[in-house]
Order: sequence, then structure tokens, then C-alpha cells
Amino acid sequence: MTARHAAPSAGCPHAGVSPSPAAAPAQPIPIHGPQYNADPRATYQALRAAGPIAPVEIAPHVYGQMTTTYRAALHLLRNTPDLFAKDPRHWRDLQQRRLPKDSPAIPMMMPRDNALWMDGASHARLRRTITDSVDLVDTHALTATITRIADHLIDTFAARGQADLVTDFAGALPTLVLVDLLGCPPQLTQRIVVNLDKLFDAAEDAAAANAELSATCLQLTHLKRGQPSADLASWLIGHPEELTDEEMSQQYMLLIGAGSLPCTNLIANALLLLIDDDRFGGNVYDGVQPVSEALDHVLWEDPPVANYCPLYPRRPETYEGIALEPGVPILVSFAAANADPALAASAEQRIGNRAHLAFSAGVHGCPAPDLARIIAETAVERILDRLPDLVLAVPRQTLQRRPATFLSGWASLPVTFTTSRNPL
Repeated sequence: MTARHAAPSAGCPHAGVSPSPAAAPAQPIPIHGPQYNADPRATYQALRAAGPIAPVEIAPHVYGQMTTTYRAALHLLRNTPDLFAKDPRHWRDLQQRRLPKDSPAIPMMMPRDNALWMDGASHARLRRTITDSVDLVDTHALTATITRIADHLIDTFAARGQADLVTDFAGALPTLVLVDLLGCPPQLTQRIVVNLDKLFDAAEDAAAANAELSATCLQLTHLKRGQPSADLASWLIGHPEELTDEEMSQQYMLLIGAGSLPCTNLIANALLLLIDDDRFGGNVYDGVQPVSEALDHVLWEDPPVANYCPLYPRRPETYEGIALEPGVPILVSFAAANADPALAASAEQRIGNRAHLAFSAGVHGCPAPDLARIIAETAVERILDRLPDLVLAVPRQTLQRRPATFLSGWASLPVTFTTSRNPL
């Protein structure tokens, strides 16, 4: 029988803090806070100078290491789960209650009963339910759904002549598409949207948002068990692996979380590139340079998930002279890997090149990268078709990024355009 892990309870180590906080490693560099958020690349350069895997402060008083090169990232990803574990139950400071109980890093790195945080047979079982169910999605129908949702969002601001492409469009579209795929009713959709923002921004109330999101996904599970339909949620429930209610709710959280804000960032990052970068602006409208090429550029240069996939050495390891201790999380920096000078690839050479790590790699690689690209590409193409003269409304240097420890995206993208009332 495949082992099944219970969800963390109030008595789990993440629920409290011990009298002895975690000890800081030598000279950890913060990957949080205003200085990091203002210029993550400068931090990646400083970390790379310290070695291919360097000590970091993930959140206040939460320490670990992070890869800084493409080669180091692949080493970890390709040697999971043999040398490195994904299961956060290996996290020493979590188990020993040395973390601040309200740390925003905990909801993003804590144990969960879904495929993202499992190893071995448990991981294979849960991942199989996702890949088998995603394979049932009709991509032609999906494109129509994305277009319909995009038009609905655009219609809410098209007559104004101005909008925030994050708040009014990119921030809502992926989640609305995903909850539609899941067959989620409107009364649950808004709760999912609000709490996802808090969770991924590593906000102070991330723990409360995580609890509310879990409860909402459990409600969806109960609803779909009683009223199955031709949707992704029902396909997961009907899978031969027969997931428990808790496993189902955690799978929903994974699908929505992994597919929403990262896709929001992909859409927004691509739109900024297309409307305010001389290499892309203008060309996209006459079809010379398709949206897909802009997405390739973003996935290389500004991946929506910057630093994530915490892994734990199963035993003492050494990588290029750097000690890796069991129980200490090592984040994989997809952003630093893609920007590794050792790759020596020009921007032009990267167009159409899918060797980037934006969708991770190895056994925990994204199970549905094609769906993510369909959502982003269709959304970007639709808004450019509807509003072809988008112009950034503020100087680019004044734009602010969202808190960027784990994700990379813009807090807002104010634009102006010629008013439009009807879809093309």
C-alpha cells in the first residue's frame, strides 16, 4: 500500500517556535525585503560570487542555501529524490520548532499532501492523478474559455482608456481560467483569488490565508464528490488512485497555486516587454515577431517563479567544495540559473530555446507547461488584438515589483489606450 501523509495539524512543528531560534549561517544574503525586491539580479550576482550554492536568509530568521548557477540547479533537480528530498518533513528547523511561528516562508514550504511535496512512490501516485486528468483537457475548448474570460475582463475597462494590466487583467485571468477548468462555483472562486494573493506574496497573514484556502478547496472536494461533472476536479476525484478528501483538497491547491500567480507574472512580464521594449514593441502587431517569442524571452530573462523547489540533502554532501547539510533547505533559483553567464547565449539564441528552467526539471518539473503557455499566449494575444495601442502610463523605472522571494512579477502595470467597446 502506498504511504499517505496526513496534513500538518495544529501540533505540527510549523505551528510553534522554540526558545532557541535557528542559527544563521555565515554571511547569509537576504532574498527578501526592499533592497532585494528592488533589484533581485544584483543579489543573484552577489550570491554567485559566493559560489554555485550560497547561504541565504529566505525570510527573517529563516535560513538555507540557494543555487546560483544553471549547473548547480540541474544537479539538484536531476538527483531528486536519490540525493535530495522534496518532502519538507526533512526540514530540520521546522521539525525542531526553531522558526518564527508567523513566518511567511512556512506556508510556502510546509508539508502538504500533494505531488509537489512528496518523494518516491507517494509522489508518483499523486503526480499521476494530475497528468492523467490534465490529459483530458480539450485545448481547443480551453482556448475558447480563455478568450471568453479575457473579453469579459477587458470589457470592464475598455471604455475607460486606462487600466492596470495586473489588477484588471493578468492578476485575475489565470485563476478564473483554472477555477473554470475545475468546475468551481462562483461562491468559492472569490475566496480562492483573495487568499492566493496573500499566500504567494508571503504576506504577514499568509498563515491565515493558507488555512482559508485549504478550507475552500476542501469545500470544493465535498461539492464535487456529490455533484461530479466533466471538469478537472471531477476527473481527479474519479481517478483510479482514489485520493482522500484531504489529498484532493491539497491537489486542488497545488493546481490553482502553481497555475495562477506564476501565469499572472508570465502574462504581465510579457505585456510589459511587448509595450515598452524596442526589441518587441510594434513587431508583435504585424505578426513579424509572435507573442510566443516574447514568452520565450520572459521565461529566460524574468521567469515567473524566481526561487523555489526547496530540496533537502538526505546525507552530508559536498558540491564543488561547498558543504550541504541534511535538513537545511536549498532553494533552486530558476532566475539565477537562467541568467548564469556560463550559458553565454544571446537573447536571439534563446528565442524558441526551451532549455530554460522556468518550468523546473526532473521528476518535479511542471506537469502542464503546455497549458501554461496556452493560457498566457491566448491572454496576451487577445488583449493586444482588442487594445493594440497600449502605452505604459508611468515611467518604467517607477514600476514596483511584488515581494519577490519566490515569484517575480510586477505589482501594477498602469497603461493608457484608445477606448474600445466591442470585441473584434
